[in-house]
Amino acid sequence: MVDETFPFVSIIMPIRNEAGFIEQAIQSIVDNDYPSDKMEIIVVDGRSDDATQEIVQRMAAQNNCIRLLDNPRKIQASAMNIGIKACRGDIFIRIDGHAEVPPDFIRKSVKCLADHPDAWVAGGYWKTVSRGYAGKVIAAATQSTVGVGGARHRLGNFDGWVETLSYGAHYKWIVEKIGYFDEGLVRSEDDEFNHRIILAGGKIWLSSSIWSTYYARSSLKKLCRQYFQDGFWRIKALQKHGSPAAVRRVVPLLFVSGLIILALAGFISPIFWWMLVAMLGIYALGLAYGTLDVGRNSGWKYAVLAPLVFVILHFGYGLGGIWGFVRFIILGGKGMVKVEDSKLSR
Repeated sequence: MVDETFPFVSIIMPIRNEAGFIEQAIQSIVDNDYPSDKMEIIVVDGRSDDATQEIVQRMAAQNNCIRLLDNPRKIQASAMNIGIKACRGDIFIRIDGHAEVPPDFIRKSVKCLADHPDAWVAGGYWKTVSRGYAGKVIAAATQSTVGVGGARHRLGNFDGWVETLSYGAHYKWIVEKIGYFDEGLVRSEDDEFNHRIILAGGKIWLSSSIWSTYYARSSLKKLCRQYFQDGFWRIKALQKHGSPAAVRRVVPLLFVSGLIILALAGFISPIFWWMLVAMLGIYALGLAYGTLDVGRNSGWKYAVLAPLVFVILHFGYGLGGIWGFVRFIILGGKGMVKVEDSKLSR
């Protein structure tokens, strides 16, 4: 293959407190079959207070393609911007510190981008895994349509144009057309960036032949916190563009809001309580279907906890969205803590 087949690729890793995952994540990138002189790994650390930096520094001393940069603001958007500004590649790929990629990941991603000339971004899907019983239930639930709706980059059964994906190969010239990642967003910054790509006329291609392993949260408490924050910051992203990028992203907000409204309206007329019961009954059927889905695909022992995980996913995201609506839409963001105070951590 001629040299032009291998454009220089920059892997950008926005991390904080990933001591339990970062070594395996970086090693999986180093082990890729892409030419080592045509790639670099830029680890942008949000001032970790565990052993993350020491691990990265040790690996960088052994491999000169690895660089460690500082992210004083600690959030993912600023980490990505620091990495993009420092990178040498014509193509950049984000890979998180709690992920691993197979040996052909970079090569396939670059080839997929070249094979689809209309694409500004190309990539694959997540194979979600986790540790411990609760973590494995969470992983199974977040690969079910009941858990994540029609998020094709999580389901892995589709080839074609999509609205967003994770760990895609991006042409670096994209930032000249749409700007950098929005540092006003603590979460949802990648989806918002992809939405701007589509608004600018770009396209995103998802290939079922490209995949990465993503380590989901391993505890219900961390999952609840994650989805509440995701729902909260989603409102900020939607507020910026005036309309949702996808209906599925506001369904939990509408669902939870509907339950609250019906519960309160019942004090005016009992008919609203009957509507609430009907709505909860339909939701229970959805939970039952999702539980069967988890049992069939991941094992029946994980189906026991699946309904609770689904509830955390839906209500965590929905309540976060409601709070985001109050803070960003009604209060106009008044009383918000500084973005710099929000940490890039799991």
